[in-house]
Amino acid sequence: MRKLILIFLITSYQISLPQISRLPRDPNQFAGGLGLSWIDGEPYYLFNLSPDIAFGNFGVGIDLNLRINKEGSIRKEDFNSFSDYLSLIKYIRYGFKHDPVYVRVGGLDRALLGQGNIVYYYNNRASYDNRKIGIELDLDFDMFGFESIYGDLSGKGICGLRAYTRPLKFTTAGDIPIIGDLETGATFATDLNDYSGVTNAFIDPVTKKLSASEDEGSISIIGLDAVLPLLRTKLFNIDLYSNYTKILRFGDGATIGLGFYLSGLGILSADLRFERWFNGDQFIPRYFNQFYEVQRFIADSSQGFISSKALTLKNTKSFGNSYYGELVIDILNLVQIFGSYSRYDKVANSGTLRLETNFSPKDASFVLRGYYDKFNLEDEKDIFKLDDRSIVTVEFGYKPLSYVLVSMIYQWTYTPKRDSDENVIGYSPQKRIEPRISFIFPFEFGKETDRRR
Repeated sequence: MRKLILIFLITSYQISLPQISRLPRDPNQFAGGLGLSWIDGEPYYLFNLSPDIAFGNFGVGIDLNLRINKEGSIRKEDFNSFSDYLSLIKYIRYGFKHDPVYVRVGGLDRALLGQGNIVYYYNNRASYDNRKIGIELDLDFDMFGFESIYGDLSGKGICGLRAYTRPLKFTTAGDIPIIGDLETGATFATDLNDYSGVTNAFIDPVTKKLSASEDEGSISIIGLDAVLPLLRTKLFNIDLYSNYTKILRFGDGATIGLGFYLSGLGILSADLRFERWFNGDQFIPRYFNQFYEVQRFIADSSQGFISSKALTLKNTKSFGNSYYGELVIDILNLVQIFGSYSRYDKVANSGTLRLETNFSPKDASFVLRGYYDKFNLEDEKDIFKLDDRSIVTVEFGYKPLSYVLVSMIYQWTYTPKRDSDENVIGYSPQKRIEPRISFIFPFEFGKETDRRR
């Protein structure tokens, strides 16, 4: 571990994260429509209302979906908890990530702290039937600032804080190009959920109630990171970065990487990152990631066994180091493509893949957008198999008129398993297919300036 600490002290940086994770921007439009939903083979009539309103730095999005079965009743799972009503708020935001002031309340489908060594694209709505409402709050005062997240305002969930400073800005050295932007940060994140540390439990096969017999307590993680820009030009940036991360009561690890950013004069822009992860025993990098909500705890009452991320962490031995690559491409501000991949050196089925695209030009007659996440990938053939390791959302459609969109939405997500007290004790895959006819009426409050990179 001395080598890991040495790597952190010698080469430290936190790169600006790719913009695809913040696309598409919130449009000013009032949208609604009718359609059908097939959820695990069951048909429902669908009424949708989803306005998105942006004025100045403020943005608001609502997502109301009424699904009515053949008997004329609203689908119970859509409105069986207080959080279901809160989740009608898709988002309320001020600013954007990396702005001096950024606040977002609602769905946190791509939340992160710093360079993502602890909280990485965390998704509090991986299960449609157990959507949560969370909050992000970031303030940047130039010389110092912080980023924060709380994943579930209606209950116990993930919370985290990263504080950072640009120390040379307190001195005359802060005026030196490139090195004056040196940034260092510290992060603390924990999961307050009652099941976050459960590694063994008894499940009553009749009542499905769960009693924890082994519990490690809340999983808490601390980390250090820093920033060293190597090159800054109008067309090309290079950054060197690393971090050190410790899971309290468990293991630790470190990261070293290079980031490249190319700006192609509005024609082509690209972000490329390559990282090497140095992992100790009982350590999982990017612990609170996009799959965390469904990996936290899974109980099978019929078989009487459990699976949990804390148990995986406890049993993680000699997985070895790993690598990570990420590429973001933006072509003519019309097509955005994001891809990332990581894998342990010594474990064949340890790949984690994320793909995302948005191809919906403003005046085009078609729409194509979606994202795909999968973990424990074994080989290339495994990419095309949807199972309990996958999250998919895809929408493609055609506009016969400028204000009419005929589209198909396909989702592979998760539905919660509950005990007799309605506590969520696990998840199982769920397939949704929704053909829709939507009516979209754009409007403007005034022009905005996009201050993001």
